[in-house]
Amino acid sequence: MKKIIYLSVALTGFLNLYSQEKTEKISTDYNKWSIDINAGLSRPTTPFTQGYFVEDLSFFHVDFGARYMFNPKFGLKADIGIDKYDQSKNSLPFKGEYYRANLQGVVNVGRILNFEDFSQRLNLQLHAGFGYSYLQTDAFDGKDEMTNVPIGLTAQFKISERVALNADFTMINNISQHYTFDGNTGGVDGPIIQDRGFNSTMYNATLGFSIYLGKNGKHADWVADNSELVALEQRVAQLEIMLNDTDRDGVADYVDVEPNTMGGISVDTKGRGIDMNSNGVPDEVESYIERMKKGDTNISTKGGQSIEDLINGGYINVYFDTDSSKPKSESMDAVNFVIQYLRNKPNASVDLIGYADEIGNSEYNKSLSVARSTYVKDIITKAGINASRLNTIGQGEDNSVDANSKEARSLVRRVTFKLK
Repeated sequence: MKKIIYLSVALTGFLNLYSQEKTEKISTDYNKWSIDINAGLSRPTTPFTQGYFVEDLSFFHVDFGARYMFNPKFGLKADIGIDKYDQSKNSLPFKGEYYRANLQGVVNVGRILNFEDFSQRLNLQLHAGFGYSYLQTDAFDGKDEMTNVPIGLTAQFKISERVALNADFTMINNISQHYTFDGNTGGVDGPIIQDRGFNSTMYNATLGFSIYLGKNGKHADWVADNSELVALEQRVAQLEIMLNDTDRDGVADYVDVEPNTMGGISVDTKGRGIDMNSNGVPDEVESYIERMKKGDTNISTKGGQSIEDLINGGYINVYFDTDSSKPKSESMDAVNFVIQYLRNKPNASVDLIGYADEIGNSEYNKSLSVARSTYVKDIITKAGINASRLNTIGQGEDNSVDANSKEARSLVRRVTFKLK
């Protein structure tokens, strides 16, 4: 009997936790309320006083309940039941009545076991809980009050979306019952039951109906819970997106801190063009810079990109320390790259576009991005390039990278170039 107590307590606690978790995840376009009405047979078994016997099947039991399903798998119901019984033909005379009121958890076994895979009309529900009950007989005055713990199984057959036929079998165990079901104490010393554990049992077998309430077309009893499948599909879709490699550098976008790496450029594990000397120019572009310095203006990379593509694609950058408008010394090669290009292309002009990371005040970062592009413009003009060919733009914060990543932030504190 102790197992029944543990089962009831565990079931109630589990239902509370699980319903809170799952209610938010499953679509609610189904009805949740129902009224359950049942009638049938009852059979009290123990305890009875010697010489008292009950009919094997007493044809009076009714119960009525209101049920609420948190989702297609779990719910709660409040119900009341009435049992009446009397002696068999071989028994001393007696009559008894048993009344109960319960709160029970409901597990929709059919949905958990996916009955819908083979039937749209059959279902099975497990219910268990606890409640208050009392016994009255013609052998004593007043009520014998007790706690009861029911556990049962309900088979369902769906007649329509509004009504289902139920066949239920329930075992009810009572705690602290003082009188036998025939109303006797069992002896001159008082009640037969002296302990406070489970000490009586009654069985119910009923037929009845579940009447579904609500404006939706289906009730939760008959709705397949596909939330786990939907969640899995969403996770797979997210993985597919994360595993995209937009710039085809062999590093998935979700870990690629430089998602627009030029084709053919070797990258590190974080998708950055390998730049061993940290001068703002990928190492594999260095050879093209040297050729351009020698006057070769029709250079293309391994990926078929021209020098103009390198500049306009954001591969040539001038980088800055945090809260600084002065370029890092190693970034001067990138500035010289642009200077050399403008010397070789006297009719070309360029936008100098400054950026800041997301740390700090946005207005301040806007001013800092302007200061950075202005500083680079001053360097280029001092190298002999007419200022009219240079246009400074302050773009403010670049929020295209993870603001919590120090490495990613270092890539957006920059000035990049756009040829016109």
